[in-house]
Amino acid sequence: MTYVIRPWSDIANHYHGTAILGNGASIAVNPSFSYGSLLAHARTSQLIASDVERLFHFFRTTDFELILRIVWQASNVNKSLGIEDSRTHEAYLGVRDCLIQSVQAIHPEFEQVRANLPGIYQFLKRFDTVLSLNYDLIVYWALMYGYDQDYEHAIKDCFGAGGIFQDDWSRFRTPIYRQRSTTLLFYPHGNLALCRDRIEQEFKIHNRDSGLLQSILTRWRSEEVVPLFVSEGTWEQKVSSIRNSYYLSTVYREVLGCERETLVIYGWGLGDQDIHLLQRMRSTGIRRVAVSVYGRNQIFCNRVASIIQEALGAVPIDFFDSQSIGCLNNPST
Repeated sequence: MTYVIRPWSDIANHYHGTAILGNGASIAVNPSFSYGSLLAHARTSQLIASDVERLFHFFRTTDFELILRIVWQASNVNKSLGIEDSRTHEAYLGVRDCLIQSVQAIHPEFEQVRANLPGIYQFLKRFDTVLSLNYDLIVYWALMYGYDQDYEHAIKDCFGAGGIFQDDWSRFRTPIYRQRSTTLLFYPHGNLALCRDRIEQEFKIHNRDSGLLQSILTRWRSEEVVPLFVSEGTWEQKVSSIRNSYYLSTVYREVLGCERETLVIYGWGLGDQDIHLLQRMRSTGIRRVAVSVYGRNQIFCNRVASIIQEALGAVPIDFFDSQSIGCLNNPST
């Protein structure tokens, strides 16, 4: 079947519900994210020691965060019981340093993406809810841009004092002060800015703009926290990781399960490992779906149309050009 691929401006007025951003959104801002996989970068750059590779093989995963957390917890148990085991701690340091080096190599600095933030913010603010599947800081930086520039609208990630996620997250939909409208932002697979400590307390690392990435890496080096994001793995592995996190499981159960009439998918390839997210939204009332397409790819259109309608039912689908005016970092003005 041949699908019509329209400019975003032709359909934008029909979509104000939920938007999902995939890796293609990050690549549109900076091509360094085309790696997609932190582990692939680490292996290509020969950053992984043989001990670390054995851990990935033994636990049958490609998820950096999972391996780092397992070895970190084992090291902390040994330390608390006074068990002499330098090899476990060295393995933890190896995984941690490998992850830090990979993030530093792939993730752009704030100044490299600053010019994109106004357009990204304007795109995101049109939606009631934004779900970012990306571990990077671009959407977080766009949120902070909005705090400084727009007093009538607020994008909120529902983290309160001390960076703690709020159980009653839905109250953030209510505008306060001079705000007239709000957008709620969530990370179904976590984010670089999210972490957990030794007692599994989860929180968000705060800092402003250019200092945020370095603050995150400094906290990782402190050995006090590990990152909270699901970077790789099969859908079964991802769902297992989600269930082991209070924040991620809340987003999965409550946020994805909320009623919505429209859904926009930008830069998400709908790989088999992520379809569980779409399936979770099946009974939420979605009546219309819009999907971005890069390069007018009809093969992609046919594949994702089949996936979406199998997961959500016979909903109408609009395809739009990912590079058209008004999309993400292609501002209208």
